[in-house]
Amino acid sequence: MNSETPHMEGAPLIKPSSTDHPLYDAVVEACRTVYDPEVPVNIYDLGLVYTIEIGAEGDVLIVMTLTAPGCPVAADMPGWLHDAVGPVEGVKSVDVQITWDPPWGMEMMSDEARLELGFM
Repeated sequence: MNSETPHMEGAPLIKPSSTDHPLYDAVVEACRTVYDPEVPVNIYDLGLVYTIEIGAEGDVLIVMTLTAPGCPVAADMPGWLHDAVGPVEGVKSVDVQITWDPPWGMEMMSDEARLELGFM
């Protein structure tokens, strides 16, 4: 699908992550140290981190969402994520962006998160 192609039915709304980058696993582990204060599960397993894009120079772009637009920590959480990922060895810069598209839903949680919260 090139950039001129309009959004097609069934195309993913979430941009793919740089899963093959050598820093990917370390960045994911850093994301797992950040918790939504209202839920005893980290934001990665909650499904709030949509995309982790890592450039060749170690520039990390994280696109995340929140469980709800009125989330009381909406202004703080990007900073927490920035502070968690920034110290990872090899990471040069971190940019955290919030998106509401697609909206978060419980189906985005990992099995571990569902189990922790009693949904399994």
